Amino acid sequence: MDNRPVRRRRTGAVRHLLLAAAFLACSSQLLVVDANSWWSLALTPIQRPEMYIIGAQPLCSQLSGLSQGQRKLCQLYQDHMIYIGDGAKTGIKECQYQFRQRRWNCSTVDNTSVFGRVMQIGSRETAFTYSISAAGVVNAISRACREGELSTCGCSRAARPRDLPRDWLWGGCGDNVHYGYRFAREFVDAREREKNYPRGSAEHARTLMNLQNNEAGRQAVYNLANVACKCHGVSGSCSLKTCWLQLADFRRVGEFLKEKYDSAAAMRIGRKGKLELVDKRFNTPTPEDLVYIDPSPDYCLRNETTGSLGTQGRLCNKTSEGMDGCELMCCGRGYDQFKTYKHERCHCKFHWCCYVKCKRCTSLVDQFVCK
Repeated sequence: MDNRPVRRRRTGAVRHLLLAAAFLACSSQLLVVDANSWWSLALTPIQRPEMYIIGAQPLCSQLSGLSQGQRKLCQLYQDHMIYIGDGAKTGIKECQYQFRQRRWNCSTVDNTSVFGRVMQIGSRETAFTYSISAAGVVNAISRACREGELSTCGCSRAARPRDLPRDWLWGGCGDNVHYGYRFAREFVDAREREKNYPRGSAEHARTLMNLQNNEAGRQAVYNLANVACKCHGVSGSCSLKTCWLQLADFRRVGEFLKEKYDSAAAMRIGRKGKLELVDKRFNTPTPEDLVYIDPSPDYCLRNETTGSLGTQGRLCNKTSEGMDGCELMCCGRGYDQFKTYKHERCHCKFHWCCYVKCKRCTSLVDQFVCK
């Protein structure tokens, strides 16, 4: 599959999207930086537009955290908003899974800023959060297109892969990752592109960092999408196959971006107002790579200034030497041990036909919590 989404042939729906983006670029104004974020859509129940009754407050005016441009896109694409919220929720859950054994575990703190003050620091963790959130939107919108939930897109129109065997059919209803990529770019990046900070300033550097990491998240979903096929034929002979474009499992996207987090590049703003490597010995980041401009704060102790929640009260693994081990997780402060009851299914048996019956076993286990 071609890995250059910006050069794909544009469909009628995409042309409509690009016209909307041009409209926003012409009418956007400088916004005051605040702690609100479109991520809050993940924590706010969003009703479908058709569920609103006459006289009810318009959908877009009810949603907090949207920038001016994002609110205008909301007005143009109201049926997309519930899926943007789903995408943000998917991204947050995947972030929490990938960092479940780290000192910073992607905790949400409120329904407005979602992650709190820690996102005001241009750290590796912030880079990952921006990328996985953008990836979640691509994933959700692409899938919604395939399922016929959106008025401006449908099944994927991706070109037939050149290496697909000639006697295999290219069709079915694939995930429309091309549309998902482009819509996510317009919506997620809208907040950053509205900002008009002085070129070369620290605020400008942060805007460039956010745009780079948003793109890395979108690229991950786009490039990991692959061809799926289904067999047809008498008695499963598979004499014929129908194939289509399918999104990768989002866990795979999360693992890919976690690897990018581990190899993220430290950047600074250069004389020309562009990000440049702090250490020139490393390779220049590609659009698929994560970048950061600030060192990570100390996540060991609670700090209201940085937004760190600390690790006090976190569970740790006494026998592990990794980040989830009590020595590293508790930052040398020690840990408390207590016993708790663990309930799980056990002694499962298959009964003909066709169900599995299990017993419920209870055991007393040790748990360890950071001081």
